Amino acid sequence: MRDAYIIQSVRTPGCKRNKGAFKDTRPEDLLSFILKSVIEKTPNLEMKHVEDIMIGCAFPEAEQGLNIGRIASQIAGFPVEVSAATVNRFCASGLEAIVLASLRVMSGWSDVAIGGGLESMTFVPMGGNLPRPHPEYTKKHAELYVSMGITAENVANRYKISREEQDEFAYNSQMKAAEAMKKSLFAEMVPTPAQRFVQSDNGTYVKETFVVDHDDGIRGDTTREGLAKLNPVFAAGGSVTAGNSSQTTDGAAATIIASEKKVKEFDLKPLAKLKYYTTVGCKADEMGIGPRLAIPKLLKMAELDMEDIDLFEINEAFASQAVYCVNELGIDMDKVNIHGGAIALGHPLGCTGAKLCATLLANMKDRGVRYGIESMCIGGGMGAAALFELCD
Repeated sequence: MRDAYIIQSVRTPGCKRNKGAFKDTRPEDLLSFILKSVIEKTPNLEMKHVEDIMIGCAFPEAEQGLNIGRIASQIAGFPVEVSAATVNRFCASGLEAIVLASLRVMSGWSDVAIGGGLESMTFVPMGGNLPRPHPEYTKKHAELYVSMGITAENVANRYKISREEQDEFAYNSQMKAAEAMKKSLFAEMVPTPAQRFVQSDNGTYVKETFVVDHDDGIRGDTTREGLAKLNPVFAAGGSVTAGNSSQTTDGAAATIIASEKKVKEFDLKPLAKLKYYTTVGCKADEMGIGPRLAIPKLLKMAELDMEDIDLFEINEAFASQAVYCVNELGIDMDKVNIHGGAIALGHPLGCTGAKLCATLLANMKDRGVRYGIESMCIGGGMGAAALFELCD
C-alpha cells in the first residue's frame, strides 16, 4: 500500500456546552470554517484538489445531521465534485474519519482527502435528541445504554483507582493546559469566528460575529482542595465528579492527507505519516479501559515497544479510566497529554479524535520526536489507537 502523508492538521478552540463561546454558533459554521482554514493554511493546495472528505460525528442529527460532511464542505466552498461522508464511531469518530480518508490514499482510490470531526454538544446533547433503546434487548444487556459516568465509576471500583488519584490527574490536566495557553503552545489551533445574539436598543436581538482564540474551559485557578470538595455526580458515594471528568464541549477539526505523487506535484510539506490503526472491543460497562487494550495491539502490529513511543495523546474521558490505562501500560506520565487533556480542554465527542490528531502532530513537530500514539476509549465498549511517524 502507498504511504498516507498528513500535510496539515488543525482545530478550532474547544468551548463549553451551553455556556461557552460557541453556544450560538451552528455546527455547520464551525465545520465549514475549519475545512476552509485547513486548505488556506496549506500552500499550493486548493479546494479543487481534494477528492473526498470524511467527517466524524457522534450524534449526526438535527443541526449536525443530513450528512454534515457534505453540507459543511459545500458551505465552505468546495467544488460540487468534491464528495463527502459522515462517520460514527462515537468518541473515536474524528480519528476514524482521518483513518478512512488515509485508507483511500493508501489504496490509490484518492490522492488528496480530508478527515475531520465535529460535535456541537450545545445543539445536540449527549445521547441525541430522541434516544430509543431496544425495549426487550435492554433487559439482558442494559450496559450497552448505560451512562458513561457509570462506566467511569465501574473502572474506579473494579481497578481500585482512588478519588485522590483521579483528582490529582485532573489537577495536572488543568495546570498543563493553563501553562500551554499562557505560553501560546497550542500551535494547531485556528482562531475561529463565532456568533452571539445581542439585544439592541429597540428590544430586538441582532446576531454579532466575534473571534474565539482560546479553549474557554481551562481553569487555571483549579486547586487540589477545590477538587476534593466536589460531590460525585453519577453514583452516591462514588468518586467521579465534574472536576475529574471531561468537559462537554463544542468544536471541529480537520486533517489533509495526500499521496506521495501529490506531495511532489504540489511541493507539499508533510508533517507525518499515519502508520497503523487498530480498534478493539471490551465490556460496555467499563468502556474506559479501551486504550489499555488498543495500544498493545497497535504496538504489536507496528513491531514496536512502549519505549519507542515519544508522545501519547490519550483522551481523558474520565480521570479514572485514563489513570488506569496509563498505570497498567507503564507509560511515563511526562509523555502523556503534555498540554493537558479533555478534563481541561473538553471532549467534543465526534471531534475529539480529529482534535487529538492535530494536537499530537503539533507537539511531535515542536519536540522533533519520531513516534506518537493517539488513543481513546469509546462508548459501547471499544478502544482505538493510531500510530503516527514524523516526517523528516
